[in-house]
Formats: sequence, structure tokens, C-alpha cells
Amino acid sequence: MPGTRNAFLISQATIVNEGQQSVADVLIENGRIACIGNNLSAPEGVEVIDAKGLHLLPGFIDDQVHFREPGLTSKADIESESKAAVAGGTTTFMEMPNVKPPTVTIERLEEKYALGASKSWANYSFYFGATNDNLQELKKVNPRNVCGVKVFMGSSTGNMLVDEEQALRDIFTHSPTLIATHCEDTPMIKANEEKWLEKFGEDIPAAEHPNIRSREACYKSSSMAVKLAKETGARLHILHITTADELELFEPGPVAGKKITAEACTHHLWFSEEDYATKGHYIKCNPAIKTQSDRDAIRQALIEGRIDVVATDHAPHLEEEKHNPYFSAPAGLPQVQQSLSVLLDLVKQGVFTLEQVVEKMAHNVATLYEIEERGYIREGYWADLVLVDLNKPHTDLKDEVLYKCGWSPWEGHEFSSSVIGTFVSGELKYYQGEFADFTPGQRLLFNR
Repeated sequence: MPGTRNAFLISQATIVNEGQQSVADVLIENGRIACIGNNLSAPEGVEVIDAKGLHLLPGFIDDQVHFREPGLTSKADIESESKAAVAGGTTTFMEMPNVKPPTVTIERLEEKYALGASKSWANYSFYFGATNDNLQELKKVNPRNVCGVKVFMGSSTGNMLVDEEQALRDIFTHSPTLIATHCEDTPMIKANEEKWLEKFGEDIPAAEHPNIRSREACYKSSSMAVKLAKETGARLHILHITTADELELFEPGPVAGKKITAEACTHHLWFSEEDYATKGHYIKCNPAIKTQSDRDAIRQALIEGRIDVVATDHAPHLEEEKHNPYFSAPAGLPQVQQSLSVLLDLVKQGVFTLEQVVEKMAHNVATLYEIEERGYIREGYWADLVLVDLNKPHTDLKDEVLYKCGWSPWEGHEFSSSVIGTFVSGELKYYQGEFADFTPGQRLLFNR
């Protein structure tokens, strides 16, 4: 059972790390990986966990979540969603600024960090939100302890749509840290909405969503972001790529040293437009889930390193809201409790190898964001680890959903694997279906 101990010996786990698998023991002391080896002896007072037959992975580092706090806590909050994340094998998250009020000043950013310090089960970082007119605040962002600057180059919440060309250029020129962008062209989307409204009226079918939030709107915005990054020398990371067309904008190969990188999300790797027929607005998200050929191209781009990391864009809404007509049904779906299980199912299906999943969900995120001493199973690093049983199926059941919104897009699906235990900064927060008493995760630091 999980508890308050912070010294453990994980015995005979199959470690998946840095492109290899090997059976070994891992000693955790004072929050860190003290030793990796064979036939290690447990010092006095160290709890031994028999992991024979289990796989030990670095914890999922999710670089894009929406935990809805402050201001939208009827849908989710940092405590509820981080707890669900830990149950799903995510040890670290980076959370977005489109809350109420939006995180567009240093004061509001630090207020969120205070919330994280008191409420988050997992390790955490929060993005600063760029607007058309907060450049001077943006320049104050500390790259040492803030994951990045978020730019909504598409529809967003409140005053967070950056649609002035000079404002964008200034942000790209002066941002002190990585810029993460949501790329969709708003004027194109608005024009499409008018056309589809005329055709269908207010109750537009969910399956039309990828036609409204079109591939052309994605490409126009993504290509503009890449062009700006090349002209200004900005460090650009484009979130949630959804089309095969956009892949030409990125170079294949290892992530280290890249100035322009890209992300894919679990729902875009799993669902395709065919799923709107059964899932409807439950899988409505921005940018939209598109064709099976787009999905397959994104999968291949991950394999070849054209897309560098996997995240979730976890974005919960109340279930009753998803039953609204098209224009009032919100976009976004909850995922963090099953995100690792989704990827492990794709391994089972032969889409990815286990080593590739570890690279994209942990190693590359740590490298891309320059996270200090996390993302790898290395002696001296923080012990952010997840034990999984690849031969223990579990079904996504409604009464086991930990999200505050109470639903999951995978409800009823039997996953091929199960998360057995999750260590966050050396503490066993979740083990065999039970949680330890709450202790907060840690604020991320970055080697910048």
C-alpha cells in the first residue's frame, strides 16, 4: 500500500529507458534514484516492491493540460485532475493559461503556482499566456522556473487570441523562453461557420466539425508560426498537430538541438472522423479530429521524429454540455487517467514500440523543455516512475473515473494494460488502486 515512506527498492522490474529494456533493481532514497543494479540489498527501513513481470517506465510528462483552475472549477480543478493523472501514470504536467482570470500577468502566474504547491498530486509547471498587449509582462517570465509562453493563434478564451501581426512578431522576438502555439486561422473558421450555419442551421452535425475547423485553417496558421520562428530565431513548439499537410513543416530526427518542434495528442492518435458517428460531441475538440489518413500520418511522423512528443490536451467539460447543439457544445475531452493506457494499447496493436512511447512521453519532453533531472531513469535523477502490467487488462468504467467532470471518451473500452504504481519525486502516490495521503508534487525547474 502507498504511504508516507520515501525509500523504496523496486525489485526485478523490466526497465524501459533510453531505447533499451533490461531487468534490474531500482533503489529510491530522498526522492531520487539512488542506484540501479542487480541483486541490490534493501537498507534498513526501505520498503521492497516485487516488480517481477512488471515494466518500469519514466512517468508521463504531459506538456499540455487544462485543469480549469482558477475560475472554471465546476469542470475540473488542479487537485482532481492531477490525482487522475497520477492514477494514469502521469507524474508531471504543464498547464495552460486560458482560465478565469487568464494567466496573463506575472502576479496571476505566481498565484497559480501557489495553487499547484498546495493542491497538485503531480509535479507541475504553468504557462504564461501571451496577448496582443502584454509584451512587457511577458518579458518578465523567468525561463528557469516557467515552462513556456502560450500563444493562441486560433480561437481562445477571453483576451487570449493573438491576431495582430506585429504583436505576434514582438512575442516571437522577445519571448525569454519556449513559445507553444495553438495554430488555427480564426478568419477561415469564422467563414466556414457561416457557410455551415446556412446549410444546417444551429444544429450542425458533430461530424462536420473537422470541415469547419478545417485542415486549411490549421496549415495556414502553423506555416505562419514556422515562418515567424525562422525569421526571428524563436524557440517554437507547435501543439496538437492534426493534419498530414502540416508535417512538411517539421524536420525528422532527434529532438536535441531543434529550434522548431511539434506535438501530437493521444486523441488524435486514436480517434478518426469515423468516430463522430458514435461519439458525437464527446470527441469535439480544437483542432478537430480529422481523417484516418491524417491519424496514420501523424503516427508515422512520431516514429520518424518529425513530431517530437505526445501529450493529451486534457480539457474537461461537463457531460451535459456535450449534449448541446453544435455551437454551444464545448470543445475538449478529458484524458489524463487513460493517456498512458492509450499509448500502451497502440504498442499492443503494433503501431509503436514500448521504447518509442517512453521516448515520446518522457525523454523527449524533458529534452525539449530542458527539464532539470527528470524524464529518464538515471541515478541521481528524481524518481518520477510508473509501474505497469502489460498483461493486466482493465476497462474504462464510469464509476471509476476520477475527473471532476465524471466521464471519459474511452468509456467501456477494455485496455490491454494497467498502471500498478506511480512514484512522484520519489513518493509512492498510487499503488494497486489506492492513493497515499496527499503530499504535493514539485515545481519544475529548467536548465535554461
